[in-house]
Parts: sequence; C-alpha cells; structure tokens
Amino acid sequence: MHRRGAALPLKTPEAARRAEQVDFRELFESAPGSYLALSPDFTIVGVSDAYLRATMTTRAGILGRNIFDVFPDNPDDPRATGVANLSASLRRVLESRSADSMAVQKYDIRRPQEDGGGFEERYWSPVNSPVFSANGELAYIIHRVEDVTDFVRLKQNNQRQDQMNEALKQRAAQMEAEIFSRSQERDVAKAEIRA
Repeated sequence: MHRRGAALPLKTPEAARRAEQVDFRELFESAPGSYLALSPDFTIVGVSDAYLRATMTTRAGILGRNIFDVFPDNPDDPRATGVANLSASLRRVLESRSADSMAVQKYDIRRPQEDGGGFEERYWSPVNSPVFSANGELAYIIHRVEDVTDFVRLKQNNQRQDQMNEALKQRAAQMEAEIFSRSQERDVAKAEIRA
C-alpha cells in the first residue's frame, strides 16, 4: 500500500514485459462471471468457463456459431420470448452504442444428450455492453448473464404458499360462518321446541 502523496514505484523492465505477456483470452475465460463475447453479427467469439457451466455447453460446441443457433427458444414453450428479447437488446446496443440492461428473462437452455436432452427452465439477468476498437468502431458485444433461476423459483414458491395460506384463511372463515349459522339454527330450534 502506498501512502497518500508517496511516489509510485517506476515500472521495471521485468514488470513491463510481464504486462505485455498477459493472456487476455485466458483472463476472460477464467473470469468468475458468466460472459460471452459476440461479434457485431452475433457470432460467439469468446466465452467464460462460468458461462459454459451455467449453460451446460462446451467451448468447441459454441465458438464460431451464432448465439441464436446455439441458444434457440424452447420449441415446447409457445410463450418463449428469449430469442426476441435478446435480439432486441443486442440490436439496441448496436444502434445506441451503449450498454443495455434487460429485465429478468425466462430463457430455457438445452440439456446435453448425455443428460437426457430436452430443455431446462432457466431465468437470467442479462446485460449487453459494447466494446470499441481503437478507432472507435463497435468491435464486440459482451453478453453478461447471472443465473437467477433459484431466486425466481423461491419467489414463485413463496407466491404459491401465500395463495395457499389465503385460500386456507378463506376456508377457515367460511367454516366459522357455517358453524355460527348452524349454532344459531340450533338455538332457534331449541327455542321452538321449548315453546
């Protein structure tokens, strides 16, 4: 740590050589977040290991392919909007040349055949950010996602639990009203018998 106002050490030739030898692809691939690097035509040109784990894909299986060929909508879900929403966001990045944060998306992923195939329901929180070349042209789009499936499912479970609790409260109130009504009928019947 340097004290405020203290001179920073000068770069040594060794430090400069090491900085020039940084393997940015290795850094990107091992980053702890889930990232894709896309060309402006939406071809996947880079992917982090965390993204591969989250989407159950392999680097060899997705690099050089269009993102929508790799990640299509679930054909068994007629309400799927993942491709349309992501495509619109990526186009906004191209047009505005600025980052685009998306609302949480339901975007199912295809399971590998060895895991049974089909699609698995997933929810994501995506952000798409432009990367510019030295001459200011948009060179790449970084697609960052956070898998929020567990959070969404917990929220759905809580909502179902709340609905069940409300239904139980309503049923209890109905039963209480029925018991009260029957006790009044009984009291009236007893009064009539005595009369």
